Amino acid sequence: MSAPNALFTETLMLLGGAVVTAPIFKKLGLGTVLGYLAAGVVIGPVLHGIGDGESVFAVAELGVVFLLFIIGLELKPSRLWQMRRDIFGLGTAQVVLSGLALTVMAYLAAITGWRGSIIVGFGLALSSTAFAMQILEQDGDVNTRYGQRSFSMLLLQDLAIVPLLALVTVLGGPTQASNPILDFAIAVGAVAAMIIAGRYLLTPLFQVIARTGAREAMIAAALLVVMGSATLMQLAGLSMAMGAFLSGVMLAESSYRHELEADIEPFRGVLLAIFFIAVGLSLKLQVILDNWVLIVLAVPVMMVIKAIVIYALCRVAGSSHNDAVRIAGLLPQGGEFGFVLFSAASISGLFSANTASTLIAIVTLSMALTPLSAALSKRLVKGDTQEELDEDFEGAGSDVLMIGFSRFGQIAAQILLAGGRDVTVIDFSADRIRQAASFGFRIYFGDGTRKDVLRSAGIDRAKVVVVSTHQREITDKIVELVQTEYPHARIFVRSYDRIHSIALRNKGIDYELRETLESGLLFGRRTLEALGVSETQAFEIGEDIRKRDEQRLVLQTSEGLQAGGDMLYSRPVKPEPLVKPKRTADVFNDDDDLSAMPEEEPERA
Repeated sequence: MSAPNALFTETLMLLGGAVVTAPIFKKLGLGTVLGYLAAGVVIGPVLHGIGDGESVFAVAELGVVFLLFIIGLELKPSRLWQMRRDIFGLGTAQVVLSGLALTVMAYLAAITGWRGSIIVGFGLALSSTAFAMQILEQDGDVNTRYGQRSFSMLLLQDLAIVPLLALVTVLGGPTQASNPILDFAIAVGAVAAMIIAGRYLLTPLFQVIARTGAREAMIAAALLVVMGSATLMQLAGLSMAMGAFLSGVMLAESSYRHELEADIEPFRGVLLAIFFIAVGLSLKLQVILDNWVLIVLAVPVMMVIKAIVIYALCRVAGSSHNDAVRIAGLLPQGGEFGFVLFSAASISGLFSANTASTLIAIVTLSMALTPLSAALSKRLVKGDTQEELDEDFEGAGSDVLMIGFSRFGQIAAQILLAGGRDVTVIDFSADRIRQAASFGFRIYFGDGTRKDVLRSAGIDRAKVVVVSTHQREITDKIVELVQTEYPHARIFVRSYDRIHSIALRNKGIDYELRETLESGLLFGRRTLEALGVSETQAFEIGEDIRKRDEQRLVLQTSEGLQAGGDMLYSRPVKPEPLVKPKRTADVFNDDDDLSAMPEEEPERA
């Protein structure tokens, strides 16, 4: 078969494997990553459909490159600076401590000599950026606290490949011609060049192309920037993914960010799938069979050691138990750079080619187990604790500050937005923030009971503060905080029930509304109309009820809960049987106590 035909056939097999296995594994709840790995194993080691997995790797690595570029687009330089402690503190500690622990294990297992054991230990300490980020993205957890901390550690590991390759040179002896100091200087220079180019060249480039109106030119420019930056970093001895990530960060504040992300996303998805298939293709079954005892023992031992170290470090760094467990379950595998490091060590003579193949098999199998370890970590979390996202209030500050984005708040916000008003919304539910983002709403994560959060959200500039939380205790706490710290703010509040409305009025808030009042009145009117009452008459009845209810509410606010009726509100109310009125106007007399009717608890948002 000619080369072009072979290439065409192999491409069909890769795409077909992705199309078949991804939906099946997704349906089984195992995740698409494991499906791609299975497709690679079947196509390569089992059926021998594609014999050269490394050639596929060379192209498929672009999937990781594009993934890091898109992640970079989501991280502004200021945000990256805020993560510096996790990157250089927690990330460095993870690589050093995991590397030392695994070095000791490798030496005790007599895999190779002490020099080779150092490379083995630190090579296995690196985790897979592709696998971890794909799982985070698939679960929608990239922007969670544990997701950001996981990414910080992965980013440091990408940087660590430079000194580790230099370490191979040092341990390999005088036969190595490269200069570690020179290599480091070149790497630093390349990063500096990337930052300068990204700051002063990339945005003007896209501005020029955008003015031409050529859509295909924009796509080509996006690909050129990603692949060009990746190539520059590779020539400097860094990873291609690092170059793409830096270019993404430099464009994070560009007005073309969303268009670039849309242009790159299709390429990222397909190539990343092929990358995972390529990992399966590279699995050497014969090496596994020859060293199965070592591999079967080494894979779980390595993953457990890394998980313990990562969990302990995350706890020391201030992560909750649940977040530490999630990170430990996400990053215990070996990484793609282990392939590079072990191959370089084999060439330098630190250990044999067979040892390198065995180590690559260990890394590959640990990658294959990543979806399972991530799923297991979710079962080890304690209770249903409140998930937290990082607080980022850049761009906040509007005429209206809305605290709580329940269904009540969502409807009110739509009216305000339709009226041309800007609304800053903060909520403490990570799930609600993700759901709102899928519909185009920009919501800030924050606890409305904290003064610093309200200040960061722009309460000083707000003309009206809307409190639409659904728990009475939380609502009262926010109202008291706002009245104490910001006495000039106008406060509009969603009340829990009638008694809560009275309590809020006694606090002197500007406006309150029971969320069930308007919907209940409208529902009753429509029901009357369905029974033959005219629309006008039904409206008048509804307005009369509204007026009487407001009058009684005002009376109860000033004179106490017993005002306007004989029923006490401090105990459950027993509704009296209804009697058929003689005429429509007699449905409610002046002596009837509407407030004596128990109110249904509003649904939780």
